[in-house]
Amino acid sequence: MADMMRAVEITQAGGPEVLQLCSRPIPTPEAGQVVIKVAYAGVNRPDALQRAGLYAPPPTASDLPGLEASGTVVAVGEGAEGVKVGDQVCALLPGGGYAEYVATPAAHCLPVPDGLSLKEAACLPETFYTVWSNVFMRGGLQGGERLLVHGGSSGIGTTAIQLAKAFGARVFATAGSADKCQACEDLGAEKCFNYRDEDFVAGMKAVGGANLILDMVGGSYIDKNIKSLADDGRLVQIAFLQGSKVEVNWAQLMMRRLTFTGSTLRPQSDLAKGRIADELRTKVWPLLDAGKVRPVMHSEFPLDAASDAHALMESSAHIGKIVLNVGG
Repeated sequence: MADMMRAVEITQAGGPEVLQLCSRPIPTPEAGQVVIKVAYAGVNRPDALQRAGLYAPPPTASDLPGLEASGTVVAVGEGAEGVKVGDQVCALLPGGGYAEYVATPAAHCLPVPDGLSLKEAACLPETFYTVWSNVFMRGGLQGGERLLVHGGSSGIGTTAIQLAKAFGARVFATAGSADKCQACEDLGAEKCFNYRDEDFVAGMKAVGGANLILDMVGGSYIDKNIKSLADDGRLVQIAFLQGSKVEVNWAQLMMRRLTFTGSTLRPQSDLAKGRIADELRTKVWPLLDAGKVRPVMHSEFPLDAASDAHALMESSAHIGKIVLNVGG
């Protein structure tokens, strides 16, 4: 390998235009890590938050954006197990995915599923880790339960709809256009509410309420979510796109035995992420191998057009995932 690589860095906190192509040293693997020659990198909301100065990377992580990628393992650190040089993988990253090479713990790598391209595989880690850990591990979704997914046409939403449906849940969603609602229903949602002209609270009450809600919106949705839950329901919060400071009547939690929880993925320990990867490998990857679940892709941009990819993502005009073609 050469000593230097192309990468996209955040030159200062700001809009998409602050993403600029640069040259950086190729990383070397630390103990337990591998280095991946990146084919494609996924573009995600946390990347935009980091770019805007609202989501600092952990102290030991790369300052480059990019939390998931696919590619080929080119170097293996001491003690790294389960992956060897030459393996094609997709991986959850601590950062650094917007680059030609990236280092990540070997335990966070998963094989490219049968029948999927490297482009499609780059869409998997961030969303599948997030959905599995929050909907199934934290939220405890069971077959037959009713799940409401906000942002159903996003990468997270399209993943949650498919996985919940595959495990026997009744799935409902919200989205902001007729086309997006149709896409959610095509993926398995029983009903997708267009939040611009439909009341999802009334809609969920009509079917008995949600046993579990996955929410990335926050703000005014928090009170609406509480009203949408069935007794003993669970609300799992993974982001606050509308804000995290609201006034809520929390007495409902006691009177109706509700659970309000949530998490962020990036700050969790390598061990915790490795446990999520283990469950994905045994419980979810067979569904991908069999073609029963697939990532929903919207568009692809070259690495030097990362700013355009961010502008599209923040416009919310897309359905599914956006990727950067780094070396694919």
